[in-house]
Amino acid sequence: MFTLAEVASLNDIQPTYRILKPWWDVFMDYLAVVMLMVAIFAGTMQLTKDQVVCLPVLQSTVNSKAQPSTSGKAEFTTVETTTAQGEEASMRTVSFGSAPTVTPDVPLSRATSSQYQPTESGQELKKEQKDSSGRKTNLDFQQYVFINQMCYHLALPWYSKYFPYLVLIHTIILIVSSNFWFKYPKTCSKIEHFVSILGKCFESPWTTKALSETACEDSEENKQRLTGAQSQPKYVSTSSDEGSPSASTPMITKSGFKFSADKPMIEVPSVTILDKKDGEQAKALFEKVRKFRAHVEDSDLIYKLYVGQTVIKTVKFIFILCYTANFVNTISFEHICNPKVEHLIGYTQFECTHNMAYMLKKLLISYISLICVYGFICLYTLFWLFRIPLKEYSFEKVREESSFSDIPDVKNDFAFLLHMVDQYDQLYSKRFGVFLSEVSENKLREISLNHEWTFEKLRQHVSRNAQDKQELHLFMLSGVPDAVFELTDLDVLKLELIPEAKIPAKISQMTNLQELHLCHCPAKVEQTAFSFLRDHLRCLHVKFTDVAEIPAWVYLLKNLCELYLIGNLNSENNKMIGLESLRELRHLKILHVKSNLTKIPPNITDVAPHLTKLVIHNDGTKLVVLNSLKKMTNVAELELQNCELERIPHAIFSLSNLQELDLKTNSIRTIEEIISFQHLKRLTCLKLWHNKIVSIPSSITHIKNLESLYLSNNKLESLPTAVFSLQKLRCLDVSYNSIALIPVEIGLLQNLQHFHITGNKVDILPKQLFKCVKLRTLSLGQNCITSIPDKVSQLVHLTHLELKGNCLDRLPATLGQCQLLRKSGLVVEDHLFDALPSEVKEVLNQDTSVPFANGI
Repeated sequence: MFTLAEVASLNDIQPTYRILKPWWDVFMDYLAVVMLMVAIFAGTMQLTKDQVVCLPVLQSTVNSKAQPSTSGKAEFTTVETTTAQGEEASMRTVSFGSAPTVTPDVPLSRATSSQYQPTESGQELKKEQKDSSGRKTNLDFQQYVFINQMCYHLALPWYSKYFPYLVLIHTIILIVSSNFWFKYPKTCSKIEHFVSILGKCFESPWTTKALSETACEDSEENKQRLTGAQSQPKYVSTSSDEGSPSASTPMITKSGFKFSADKPMIEVPSVTILDKKDGEQAKALFEKVRKFRAHVEDSDLIYKLYVGQTVIKTVKFIFILCYTANFVNTISFEHICNPKVEHLIGYTQFECTHNMAYMLKKLLISYISLICVYGFICLYTLFWLFRIPLKEYSFEKVREESSFSDIPDVKNDFAFLLHMVDQYDQLYSKRFGVFLSEVSENKLREISLNHEWTFEKLRQHVSRNAQDKQELHLFMLSGVPDAVFELTDLDVLKLELIPEAKIPAKISQMTNLQELHLCHCPAKVEQTAFSFLRDHLRCLHVKFTDVAEIPAWVYLLKNLCELYLIGNLNSENNKMIGLESLRELRHLKILHVKSNLTKIPPNITDVAPHLTKLVIHNDGTKLVVLNSLKKMTNVAELELQNCELERIPHAIFSLSNLQELDLKTNSIRTIEEIISFQHLKRLTCLKLWHNKIVSIPSSITHIKNLESLYLSNNKLESLPTAVFSLQKLRCLDVSYNSIALIPVEIGLLQNLQHFHITGNKVDILPKQLFKCVKLRTLSLGQNCITSIPDKVSQLVHLTHLELKGNCLDRLPATLGQCQLLRKSGLVVEDHLFDALPSEVKEVLNQDTSVPFANGI
């Protein structure tokens, strides 16, 4: 026999699941326990004491017309039997009820079970009746046991015999139905995860501190509102309202965690100080809540399962009530039994009593009462399930009571679980909502960030860049530390991969800040901070993946001089939408775009009147439409790199103020259009390197003012004489071609200071080369040169000489007469340098710290 504890274990759930048990589930669990007790009590009584006692109904042989007693009650005889070792059973009959009918006993022989014995004489019968106190049946003990068992199974209704087992089965089904959603694998894991997260959120120090901080902020704001106290802004813009950000500009709104220079900064109360361990745990909780929400919100399996098990319990209640009520009247104390064993007993009818009848009837009524209460609770549960939409949950009250107005409403299983928790304690949902708020998460990040990145730590990361400016580079942080804005002497600030970067009004303290880098960092700024950046920022670098990541306030910085945009600007969805606002950049001088453009957008012409330098670096995408260049008449420097150009664009010839043209890394094969450069009177630098140019046309002589010509990494095989007619040429770079001969006309370039012919097939150096006495850089490496003339000594201004990779067997001793040449500027094999005379080496080693000027 199983115990109550073993059966009740089916109703056990983890203690942590109690928060998901509303009052009706708890009440039904207790009712189920009581029903279990009823079933086990009834079963125990039935197994130990349940029995029926039967006596035969005696038939009269003397007076067949004799009628039963008029009292309306049946006559019952109780038979007590005792058995001794080896002795026969003796019987004593006791008469109950009204006067028995005059019916003589018909004794049975123990030797025969089916034959009647001859009757005694009338006198003996009368004497026996007079002496005895009851009716004799002449049945032995075994026959009584047999008939009792027969009538127990035949006379008793089945419900009287199986009532405890039915109650037990029904109760177990109800218990399983109540807790099935806790056991089903597809819902159990979600519920377990939810309860675990909910408990951690409830006990997290961040929850208490965030809500406490909210209360502090609310009290401070109310105090300031009542007193009307205001302080002057730390920075007042000297500009007019023109160019102020529109409503769509991504500023930090009031709903967010903000800094404002329009009112005094509220000191962060001490409760916001979290130790590192608590901060990391809170961060992990935010991530867990975010992932759990994404996992649970897309289905409603838990809700459907709970509704299903409630419907099953309701149907079960109706079924039990319907069939059980019919059996209440079938349980009685008296029963008539016709076992049809007359050939064994000698009697055809027996009258039996059931000793557990009254107890079973009372237990049945109690069970029906419990089932009725259970059923009404199930009906109430169904009413609650369908009265309100439980697959939607709103944190409206939490948003009203706290500053976290961005707590989102949730749906499906996530919403249903929160509704269930509210039936236990609404404080759980309130504290859980803190971890659904982005504002709360940003607050936590900010507090942890400021705690980790102090002023002293930031000062250690400040360095000086190539322009000798103080620079700070912050990489992959959760935000911008407040201490950054205390570095008032900072010139350059780089923010990289900081998705939640916010620039507060405190940036107005950084009066030296003129350059800002935003690398995959869509920073938001406050109004006061924007006013400061609009008036002071001169250079801005923005690196992005999609044009939508460019903050809208970037296009409103009217005093910006340099803008660098690096990212995708040519997607079909964007179509340069981010550049429409360039017309507001009224002081923009330099525009650098590194992207995948197929055309120069017309919007760039909005800044044409004041733009002096335009740089377009493509990723290999062919730049087809360049007509917009014609309107940019003030551009002095133009770079079109890696744009797959096959010829020099004709639009360039309209840029009358162009001074430098760079067409690096294209597919230009011919430059016959170079004659049109004669209209560009100010062109001084032409860079056609890293192309596929085969020859230089003689029309290059028309570019009279050309000072620098870069033709390296092409397919040139010779240098035409026309190149050497450019008297103003100061730099000529023809490295990495297939040139075999340096023309003697090179001596005409009296102003030549830098000559690069590395990586060609030159084997002889003409003496006229050394008439270019102003040469400061001479790169002759990786050729086939066998000797260096002694006239190299005429290059008195030479500071850099590259000879490595040739076929030299010695260096001329006259190198020592090149007064500015030092060992650091001499690129040659070590054994050639060691072969020089000691006095020459001594001269070359004198002062290696003297730098050469104007090097490439």
